Amino acid sequence: MQVTVQQALVLAARRLTEAGLDGAARDARLLMAHVLQIDASRITLVAPEALDTGAQTAFDTCITRRCAREPVSHILGRRSFYGHDFTVTPDVLDPRPETEVLIAEALKKPFSSVLDLGVGSGAIVLSLLAEQPLAKGQGSDLSAKALAVAQSNADQLGLSSRVRFSQSDWFENITGLFDLIVSNPPYIALDEMPDLSPELSFEPRMALTDEADGLQAYRIITAGALAHLRPRGRILLEIGPTQGSAVADMLLAQGFKAVRIVPDLDGRDRIVCAVAPHSNSIL
Repeated sequence: MQVTVQQALVLAARRLTEAGLDGAARDARLLMAHVLQIDASRITLVAPEALDTGAQTAFDTCITRRCAREPVSHILGRRSFYGHDFTVTPDVLDPRPETEVLIAEALKKPFSSVLDLGVGSGAIVLSLLAEQPLAKGQGSDLSAKALAVAQSNADQLGLSSRVRFSQSDWFENITGLFDLIVSNPPYIALDEMPDLSPELSFEPRMALTDEADGLQAYRIITAGALAHLRPRGRILLEIGPTQGSAVADMLLAQGFKAVRIVPDLDGRDRIVCAVAPHSNSIL
């Protein structure tokens, strides 16, 4: 039976609510806009119109996937972050709003070169380069599939000439010095994994947890960072909300200066920032 867009939205929101999902109406509208290939702001305008059979089938498929807790971004194939749309797949971590705090903090001072460790979709390094037109960047990741997504996003944003991507286990294949190092490493402890939302099962496990205490990546990054930073270069690391003191102590132990913890918009510890000393005996 043919239904209108509005009727389909009401039925879909009911299904999503019964599946235990918050924001059911919002998700339904986003998925309908995706199927109709229109901006979500135009849904109200087309709400009285009949939904053709093909669109209805496609919409039902999207709602079924969402009921199974697949993230909306994976169904859409994209995620908005810092004013840009990024392609996302199950091979990369979805860029999240709290990570925008890292971008804003990094942009408080100019830089000409930036290294993004564990680059994933490329959202961090590409957002920074888009805001700093003369800078160049490098992104590294252990996952070749993630690097392919990052390269695709660089191409879409017209930033390919200013960024290069390399497969590397943290600093293993990285050479050169940078003004800025950024990273959102896996910080979820192994014993916290069972308590995560079902949506996270659709994201790469290696981007979520270190299979240990959630601090392994920080130990490696803080130990190697000074060898890849110019004097007075900066490092910004996204953290879990309980990890600020531990990561700050690691940076202090390595000789970093001006170590501080920056909260996100909800007031939770989110970014640890530090500055390399004027001279570096490692170099």
